[in-house]
Parts: sequence; C-alpha cells; structure tokens
Amino acid sequence: MIFRNVPRSLLRVLGAVFLCAALVGAVGCSGKKPAPAAATSTSASAGSGVDVAPSGAASSAVPTPGWAKGMATVRASALPQQARDVLALIDKGGPYQYRQDGTVFGNFEKVLPQKKRGYYHEFTVKTPGERDRGARRIVTGGGGEFYYTDDHYETFKAVLR
Repeated sequence: MIFRNVPRSLLRVLGAVFLCAALVGAVGCSGKKPAPAAATSTSASAGSGVDVAPSGAASSAVPTPGWAKGMATVRASALPQQARDVLALIDKGGPYQYRQDGTVFGNFEKVLPQKKRGYYHEFTVKTPGERDRGARRIVTGGGGEFYYTDDHYETFKAVLR
C-alpha cells in the first residue's frame, strides 16, 4: 500500500483536504450550499454549525484566525451548552469542576499544531449520562486559541468566538 508508513493523523488531514476540495468544487468557496431564496438567515445557518474552512476561507461573518487555517471550525454558539459553560469558566478563570482542568495538554496525538510543552491546556466538557469525565474537551493554546474535541483528542475543531 502506498500510504503504509504515513502517520494516521496526516492521512486524516489529507482526507479532510481532499473532502474540502470536493466541497468547494461542488458548492462554492463557502463550503455550504446556498440557501433557498425563501429561507431566512436563521434557517440558512441551521445545522451543526461546523464549517470546514479550506485554505482559511470561513463561511460566516466570523473571520477565521490564522491559527485555524485549514482546520474544521465551529462557532462557539454552535457548541453544546456544556462546552459554552466551560468557555465562560475559562474566561472567568474558574472554578473548574475537575482537578485535571487547566493542566498541560501534551498533544501526543499531534493533531494540533506542534508547540513547546506547556503551550496547550485542557478542560473537561461534561457529557450528559457519563459517569466519568467523558470524551469531550476544550483545549486552549498560549496564543489565545480554543479547540474542541468530542472524541477524546482524535479530532479537533477550531472554536470561532
């Protein structure tokens, strides 16, 4: 197989790039189909709230910051309520529910951009019905960036605030 020695995370990124290229070709640069003429602005933005921003082209009025270029993005307002609550706690500086919140995130999966140890910190997003911390997290970067994962660091979306 041609991709045998390619890291899995790189294959995921390449797959996302090819998917984005296909979307751009199919529906235009915004990554979304145009809303029907009778649709209101709220119905045009309904759905998951997730935008795949190829080459940094955001599909909303929220500009895509440099650190999020080429990543899947999600508006903070489209995150689950529990994640929005954690973002508010981060802005206030706590208090946090879990003792691990605010600890260094090692980025061992290498899904986020490579930075020196201590650059990233993680915060638990409570998952309804889970007895433990669950899989959802907000990871912050030293440059003011925010990332969301709901699959325990397998994938991340850049949070647009």
